[in-house]
Amino acid sequence: MTDIAQGSAGGWSPERSAAGGHNPYLIAFVVSIATFMEVLDTTIANVSLRHIAGGLAVGLDESTYVITSYLVANAIVLSISGWLSTVIGRKRFYMMCVATFSVASLLCGFAWSLEALVLFRILQGLGGGGMATSEQAILADSFPPHKRGQAFAIYGVAVVVAPVIGPTLGGWITDTYSWHWVFLINVPMGLISLFLVGTLVKEPSSAEEERAKLLKRGLRLDYVGFILVAIGLGSLEFVLDEGQRNDWFGSTMIVAFACLAAFCLLALIPWELAREDPIVDIRLLGRRQFGACFVVMLGTGAVLISTTQLIPQLLQTELSYTAMLAGLALSPGGVATLILMPVVGRLIGIVQPKYLIMTGAAICAVAMWHLTGLNGDITYGYAAMARILLALGLPFLFLPVTTASYDGVPQDKTNQASALINVARNIGGSMGVALAQTILAQRQQFHQNRLIEHLAPSDLGYQQSVDAVTRFFQAQGSSASDAASQAIAWVGKTLQQQVDFLAYIDVFWTLAIIAALMVPIAAILRPIDLHAPARGH
Repeated sequence: MTDIAQGSAGGWSPERSAAGGHNPYLIAFVVSIATFMEVLDTTIANVSLRHIAGGLAVGLDESTYVITSYLVANAIVLSISGWLSTVIGRKRFYMMCVATFSVASLLCGFAWSLEALVLFRILQGLGGGGMATSEQAILADSFPPHKRGQAFAIYGVAVVVAPVIGPTLGGWITDTYSWHWVFLINVPMGLISLFLVGTLVKEPSSAEEERAKLLKRGLRLDYVGFILVAIGLGSLEFVLDEGQRNDWFGSTMIVAFACLAAFCLLALIPWELAREDPIVDIRLLGRRQFGACFVVMLGTGAVLISTTQLIPQLLQTELSYTAMLAGLALSPGGVATLILMPVVGRLIGIVQPKYLIMTGAAICAVAMWHLTGLNGDITYGYAAMARILLALGLPFLFLPVTTASYDGVPQDKTNQASALINVARNIGGSMGVALAQTILAQRQQFHQNRLIEHLAPSDLGYQQSVDAVTRFFQAQGSSASDAASQAIAWVGKTLQQQVDFLAYIDVFWTLAIIAALMVPIAAILRPIDLHAPARGH
């Protein structure tokens, strides 16, 4: 298909709108409520793992299955949610997902064992995985191209700000009440979302016609495609989440799951290309515009999710911040994003998305480079400024990528396009976290081996350091023997801190490179018609 043909296919028509007689911006706000709830829940549970482990009398490693089980279920449903949304009906499917997520959240709050909690988290992931696809498709169809940027700005606040306030809110809830309320707070939000969606959102007439035609032809479920997606993405998520804890490919279990993921995902490509009604439309990835947006969203997810985990982890483990204070270091970034989102939303109607994406990627690269200057003397302001810099770049990435990805996509494929873009964000986030933790562990080992070479008793620098610190402790009132022992312990602790900081610096260098690589990828995006007129059928 030529670029001109693709541009025509990406037109907008009133028959696709979910707004009905209501203001479409009101619809954008309504569908963002559940997204905020779902994305918030993804990050809010991270800071509560220690309390969950203690409350259920399990080890910290075992408690991580609370996160892993959700991500696996979420990824499986997310990949096929576009097809399910078309078959069931977008509004019905969306409300089913919100209801499932809310009920599962209530069950999670009353879980009596780790096994029960993991089971309910799987159910929660199944509900959460289908939300984003329906929401983005509703927005793409309810706004003409030149106004989609502003619509996605409202939606983007939920997606980008929720991970920022999640750790802070989770830390406060856990410290003030208990970990159960981390899940229970979703219930009232879910009920509000269901009421507003049921009252205000309309099922588009053209979408109902497409669904009727599909059902009339006979519902041909792509069972093989579904199995390949479920096993492939489920296995990939397991490898990414458990790889570092199980020594990656030194573990037979990780090798087995990696081979299973590779086989299923590779087999999925020819199988889906040969299907008339594929459960996942692989052909979209072959489009220049959509394929580039998919790759950029992978990188965006990697940088956003990995830093959301890394920065609080760094502040808590190396600088002894509380969970709540570490989360608060991310909050100024959320304010910056809130301010910039509507600005970028307006710029999308004026400036080509490719230039906005290149700007955002460059800003994120600078933010990651800024973090490579960290040391043991960094302040709260340094950490907050690093997050603010990153937050300034994210709207320039998230909004233009989401908007540009629908350009040239046929109207009956918006559900599929939305599903794949969200798969990119989630898989990118999982890959980013796995990469960051792997580099952190390996570089800690590397730097420790290099620095410990200088701790030999015969090393002049080591002798001078121990002597100086020994005299310091003696001046504090310690005996000569105690001061010598304290000095050796202090040198060892300082070395370990230096090892950790150097490893974190290596991780941030890697993320800076990933962000920088998104600039040339964005450059291949073709120009879009910023003022495309609304066209009916």
